[in-house]
Amino acid sequence: MSDPFDGTERSLGQLVASATAEMSALVHDEIALAKAEIRQDVKRGAIGSAAGIAAGVVLLFSLPMLSFALAYAINTWTGGHNGNGGWNMVWCFLLSFTANVLLAALLGLLAYAKFRKVKKPEKSIASAKQTAAIMQNVKPHPRPATVTARVALDKGETVARSSA
Repeated sequence: MSDPFDGTERSLGQLVASATAEMSALVHDEIALAKAEIRQDVKRGAIGSAAGIAAGVVLLFSLPMLSFALAYAINTWTGGHNGNGGWNMVWCFLLSFTANVLLAALLGLLAYAKFRKVKKPEKSIASAKQTAAIMQNVKPHPRPATVTARVALDKGETVARSSA
């Protein structure tokens, strides 16, 4: 960016080109900031989704095998392996089911915690609002009559002007 107080005056074309380049750079920087914030939130969302899917997979596909294995392990642990009978198998299966539900709840809480951290790109929104506020306060300068309009007026022709 050039120094506006370097002692030389710049032409109108140079000023417009400089302003256009700086506005373009500002817009590109704001887009890059928004992309960076969104990329981070998408990553958090992906981790949360993976944890939620893992909770569902654990609950659906491993329950039958895990329940049987855990129930028989509980029965064995409580004395069923030595002929004393141990706990009733109903209680062993209920305890196995409870353990699986607790694991799924833990994974579900992890997913919920990750989803809560996903938020809107606040820095990008604030920067865009600030830029919009600055742009609203800018007043356009009246355009000088162009050479074509002056020649047409000199010849007595009427020139239509837009009120924009």
